[in-house]
Amino acid sequence: MSSPTPDALLGPADIRELAAALGVRPTKQRGQNFVIDANTVRRIVRTAEVRPDDVVVEVGPGLGSLTLALLEVADRVTAVEIDDVLAAALPATVGARMPARADRFALVHSDAMHVAELPGPPPTALVANLPYNVAVPVLLHMLDTFPTIERTLVMVQAEVADRLAAAPGSKVYGVPSVKANWYAEVKRAGAIGRNVFWPAPNVDSGLVSLVRRTEPIKTTASKREVFTVVDAAFAQRRKTLRAALAGWAGSAAAAEAALVAAGVSPQARGESLTVEEFARIAEHKDARVTEHGESGK
Repeated sequence: MSSPTPDALLGPADIRELAAALGVRPTKQRGQNFVIDANTVRRIVRTAEVRPDDVVVEVGPGLGSLTLALLEVADRVTAVEIDDVLAAALPATVGARMPARADRFALVHSDAMHVAELPGPPPTALVANLPYNVAVPVLLHMLDTFPTIERTLVMVQAEVADRLAAAPGSKVYGVPSVKANWYAEVKRAGAIGRNVFWPAPNVDSGLVSLVRRTEPIKTTASKREVFTVVDAAFAQRRKTLRAALAGWAGSAAAAEAALVAAGVSPQARGESLTVEEFARIAEHKDARVTEHGESGK
């Protein structure tokens, strides 16, 4: 592998100079906050455990800070960028700052939520500074669309990082926690200060590591069926599952039948359940209800 030049990564002055040349002003609408610290992007690459044989997909590369750090290590990097100006400029930035690795870089100018395929070999890792306002849906879409992604490291708003990595019973455990767990083992992987961004956001950021499950959740229910139960369970957090799942099952009695058949207390609440328990509930949607409205055995 050719070694990049020592000044290949972007510093604060480089970022501002690039942005000025392109007439780019970070927008709140797209949740844009550009990383301006080379040590931070190298730390992200290390924490992601990017290897020389990895094919990395990056979402929202912006001006290319993380892109260049990934290209220092990975075999290939494919960046998905929605912004017209940023997408047009990034290949030139890579070519100018890391010419020996430019042929290892590909750009997909698209909304990540609509990406169904990527050029080149299948991605093995996802590493991204995700825009705060779309972080969870983009993450889940990428994990679902590209099953070859084994390892993921995303930088997101600290609150979102806490939700994604939360365990059952936690106050912030919810829909993102359960759905992320469907695909992967999830954990917090560090905190990022505000001063490494331009503009500095009003909130702290966190790193989340997701390692894809080697064995999928064992269930006869489809992912869509399981996620429907999850959404229903958390739509009314304070209600018991018997009440919260009444609409999903057709009645409170039918919900109770499904819960009992799945081995889950009808008085439990969604925030106490694992993804495996939600899958069991989905499997028993048509559990028999007796004529007295009690769950059948």
